[in-house]
Amino acid sequence: MNLTIRSLGLPTLLAGVLLVNGTNPQDAARAQMPDHRSAGDAGETTQAKIARAMSAGPVEVAKSARIVDSDGQGTIVLREGTNGFTCMPGNPRIIGDPPMCADAAARQWSADFKARKPKPTNTEPGIVYMLAGATQRSDTDPYDMTGQPIAIGPHWMIMWPFDPKATGLPTTHKATGAYIMWAGSPYAHLHIMGRP
Repeated sequence: MNLTIRSLGLPTLLAGVLLVNGTNPQDAARAQMPDHRSAGDAGETTQAKIARAMSAGPVEVAKSARIVDSDGQGTIVLREGTNGFTCMPGNPRIIGDPPMCADAAARQWSADFKARKPKPTNTEPGIVYMLAGATQRSDTDPYDMTGQPIAIGPHWMIMWPFDPKATGLPTTHKATGAYIMWAGSPYAHLHIMGRP
């Protein structure tokens, strides 16, 4: 991967990842907090959940994405999609459960994260959009469940093992630009603040 980044350059890699289509990663965010959704949003309408899920992605992605939610027992399809992305409404009352849209490679990354596998097994970079913002616990510890909540504005992520030394990118949270989140762990990934 280090050679790939050096030879292609970060802008080329980012452009290539934007072409990737696939399906979901809410599980990574849920891995940080217990699933309380079935009790927390039982009275919310399906249309409200769909609207919140769609707020996470760019319009051109969200309008054709599959939309799913969880009832605490399993996945519920709220709307079928056609573009390979899956969007989820999350639960704004739970830290680490934001609305998001993700492709198949990012879904694999998230499933591996939730299962605490030694490293992600996706074979290509995944993409996650969180354009409605999010809350999280840590930029350095993937499994932190006790840190103070950190509010994050609109952002998107590339789920691939980025190395700060190879990219020259910072490893601390920034309000603008990009940084490597969870650097030094197998689940390090590129965190890009703002809208694509």
